[in-house]
Amino acid sequence: MLNLIKIKGQKKEDAANANGKPPAKKQSPGELRLHKDIAELNLPKSTRISFPNGKDDLMNFEVTIRPDEGYYVGGKFIFTFQVPPAYPHEPPKVKCKTKVYHPNIDLEGNVCLNILREDWKPVLNVNTIVYGLNLLFSQPNDEDPLNHEAAAVLRDNPEKFERNVQRAMAGGYVGETHFPRSRENAEQYVCAALTACYDLWLPGSKNKFTNIA
Repeated sequence: MLNLIKIKGQKKEDAANANGKPPAKKQSPGELRLHKDIAELNLPKSTRISFPNGKDDLMNFEVTIRPDEGYYVGGKFIFTFQVPPAYPHEPPKVKCKTKVYHPNIDLEGNVCLNILREDWKPVLNVNTIVYGLNLLFSQPNDEDPLNHEAAAVLRDNPEKFERNVQRAMAGGYVGETHFPRSRENAEQYVCAALTACYDLWLPGSKNKFTNIA
């Protein structure tokens, strides 16, 4: 019996090749789901998403967070996302590209967030992770640390913890560890805030909370 669907698909591919166009790449279920998640992103104004490899590569992207409350106000922190083909049955691999003094992020950029580990479920999505990352900056947790030294200081001496965070963000040393500068100067911070506000209230925007670079 002739497989009419297969023949029809082959004809489309042959026609595309005849026009000098490469055959369209078939998207995996993970890519289809991620495409939907990206289209429905509802990001806080302190957060932006970008695609260093272009938007044809949705599986690898960066999220930039500029906290607007808590110890890390004024800082700029970049996270890389690598989404596996098995997404959403497996969570994205997330690392902090910015070296940061934080109880839940170690010096290699590994992130301690429960939904990236044992609490991940296929109903969760990129938006959930982004909100979790924002929460780490507004409410760092000393009870489930990756950086045990920072967690102990946060628990026992919050004022010293705040000084250490400010020193690290300014590009200084905490103990024997040097941290590259992650604090934006006032001009950069105001510019970023104004850009976020512009995106937030852009007339005709489908989703006023989505910030996609």
